[in-house]
Amino acid sequence: MAKEVAVKIKLQASGGKATPAPPIGPALGQHGVNIGQFVSQFNERTKDLNGTTVPVVISVYKDKSFTFEVKSPPAAVLIKQAAEIAKGSGIPNKEKVGKITSEQVRKISETKFKDLNAYDLEQADKIIEGTARSMGVDVVD
Repeated sequence: MAKEVAVKIKLQASGGKATPAPPIGPALGQHGVNIGQFVSQFNERTKDLNGTTVPVVISVYKDKSFTFEVKSPPAAVLIKQAAEIAKGSGIPNKEKVGKITSEQVRKISETKFKDLNAYDLEQADKIIEGTARSMGVDVVD
C-alpha cells in the first residue's frame, strides 16, 4: 500500500548549495522533516547545477519521510545566464538590457520543455521568447 501524503511543499533553492537556513529550514521544520537529510540529498542530486536557482516539490508523508522532485530552472534564470545580465529591465518596452540568439532560445526551450505547456519545440521557443521580451532582452538571429 502506498504511503499517504501529508503535505506537498514547493520551494526554490540554489542547486548544490542549499542550506538549512530560510526558506528551506522553516518550511520543512514545521512538518517534522529531517532538514539535514533533505539538504544533503538535494545538494547531492543538484551538484551539477552549481548555484542555479531550481524549483523543488517535496512530498512529506504521514510518517515524516519525504521524497522530492527537482524541476528545471525558471526560464528567467536561464535567460539571465544566457544574456549574462544581473536582472531584467524595469521598463522592458523602453529599456533593453541584453540580447540572446535564437540558438540560445532553442537550448533553453530544450532544457525547460518537460516543464512547459507546449506540444513541440517551436511553441516552447515562443514561450521563452515572450519571457525574454518581458524581461527587456532582445532575441536576435
